[in-house]
Amino acid sequence: MKITVAGERKEYDEGLTVSKLIEIENVETPEYVTVSVNEEFIGSDTFESHVLKEGDEVEFLYFMGGGR
Repeated sequence: MKITVAGERKEYDEGLTVSKLIEIENVETPEYVTVSVNEEFIGSDTFESHVLKEGDEVEFLYFMGGGR
């Protein structure tokens, strides 16, 4: 199955969950990552059960605090 991860089209096995993708992609500090699939945020409580599908677009996002 082909999905787009962080703007790059890649091939993965069917049945891939968000949790497994985070592991495969070696995402830094996975406990702080926010994931969007097709521009919709996926709750971290569903990473284990959310199965990705052909053509999905996945982004890994980190919200940074800051300012003065």
